[in-house]
Amino acid sequence: MNRWIAWLPALGWVSTYRGADLPKDLVAGLMVTVMLVPQAVAYAMLAGLPPHTGLYAALLPLLAYALFGSSPTLSVGPVAVVSLMTAAALGALELADEQARIAAAALLAVMVGGFLVTMAVLRLGLVVRFISHPVLNGFLAAAAILIILSQLPALLGLPAVQGEPYERVIGMIAGLDEAHLPTLLIGLGSAGVLLLLRGFGGRLLEFAGLPQQLATLAVQLSPLIVLVLAAWLAAAWLPGVNVVGAVPEGLPTLAWPSADAELLRQLLPAAVLIGLVGFVESVSVAQALAARRRGRVEPDRELLGTGAANLAAGVSGGFPVAGGLSRSALAFQVGAATPLTGVITAGGIALVLLLFSPLLALLPLSALAAIIVLAAVALIDLKSMLSVWRFSRADGICMLVTLVIVLALGIEIGIVTGVLLSLLMFVWRSSRPHIAVVGQVPGTEHYRNIFRHEVRTSRRVLAMRVDESLYFANTRWLEDHLLAEVAARADLEHVVLVCSAVNDIDASALETLTSLAEALADAGVTLHLAEVKGPVMDRLRRAGFEDALGEGRIFLSTHGAMATLDPETFG
Repeated sequence: MNRWIAWLPALGWVSTYRGADLPKDLVAGLMVTVMLVPQAVAYAMLAGLPPHTGLYAALLPLLAYALFGSSPTLSVGPVAVVSLMTAAALGALELADEQARIAAAALLAVMVGGFLVTMAVLRLGLVVRFISHPVLNGFLAAAAILIILSQLPALLGLPAVQGEPYERVIGMIAGLDEAHLPTLLIGLGSAGVLLLLRGFGGRLLEFAGLPQQLATLAVQLSPLIVLVLAAWLAAAWLPGVNVVGAVPEGLPTLAWPSADAELLRQLLPAAVLIGLVGFVESVSVAQALAARRRGRVEPDRELLGTGAANLAAGVSGGFPVAGGLSRSALAFQVGAATPLTGVITAGGIALVLLLFSPLLALLPLSALAAIIVLAAVALIDLKSMLSVWRFSRADGICMLVTLVIVLALGIEIGIVTGVLLSLLMFVWRSSRPHIAVVGQVPGTEHYRNIFRHEVRTSRRVLAMRVDESLYFANTRWLEDHLLAEVAARADLEHVVLVCSAVNDIDASALETLTSLAEALADAGVTLHLAEVKGPVMDRLRRAGFEDALGEGRIFLSTHGAMATLDPETFG
């Protein structure tokens, strides 16, 4: 049974479901539905697709995640960043018409799902750690800028402008005199009301006597309130405002998207990057919410759940999906207890498609653009970016390079460049490890850097600590430092290499240590090791390194080595 639960987590929560959880899941599912409907329509517009594809991408994926995902509160569906990446991927193709775009988006979702499921089968959930947080911060900030630029024409009633980001800005400024006033009023009014409700709505509603929890819920559901007001204003008072238009009624039909080899080749890089970025976003949200309940999520199960959700989106005519922060936070806040919340949300989306499609047709595009723009602004975490820059210039450079290249050369090139640059920075840092000469803190058996503490040292014994695992890229650095210190000490008889921070030694490092032992022996100096960790010691023994040390020894502790080699000073 446990093996089946590992691949189909729904067997676990369904078999242990408690009736007391049903009211919580029901309320959470209904609340998330109210939030998800306007978001799904808005993010379909961001992806350059018809509004009903957003609802399709919010229906079956929720059911698939409820079956295969592990988080009780994660709400899977259209999200801003993945929608932008979808738009970028589709924009790079020469597609004949809207139906071709819909088909390509569905195929892209299937490819994303297939990629994530494959990673789950191979248990590669930890691979996503190669996307560092600074790179992700830079990407999200650049993505937010691109999202805002893409939506400003619809928000302000300006003519659509194509081209690079700077060309769009120039084009919008030049076209300000062509702005459509009713659209401008709806767009800016919607953005203003949303900002007002988010900034002061909760306190105003509490002041009016509404309980805090209900006031918070009202603020979270403000996009729907704004859309209703905007639709009424557009219909009654502001003619000529562009609206969503006809939305097909009924549930999506299931079909496996067809494709030729060339289209698959063109979409593959985007599918991989969308899969990785979407999964990072999903698992980050799921882990953050699980931690609040002292729980945890399994990355490999989340790969399976997110992959299944994308496969479901593809076969139902949707586009790539991921876990949404605002919806998941709402589900958590109102007490979602199990993944049944997602099933109930899917039921709500189905009812909207069956009964309320005509109402969706009345939604103004400028109001939807306002929702997207404010969601994008939230992606720019200036506090975190400044913190990264202050803490590590190298990480800050990776972050800024990612941001600039995403804006200048595109999303895919920007992410790949950021990941490669962060890996190169890691290799560069680890190739120049911190190496310290250490001495005894008086009255203790602790050994610390001679330049940071008042310590006791020996003329005959040099103790050096290397603060990094040893591998091919840093062995020359270690060798140069060690030989330079030896050359500066005429009375030296022993060198103790303190390995307390060494977690691994590769074949190149082993060869370097062997060569050092021989070179030092020729100079009348004996090499010793101290504080070698068990797994590293096992590998050294298998390689016969103890014999290569000659007269050298491997000591359990630095103090034991110093007391043995210079008992007059440390005994």
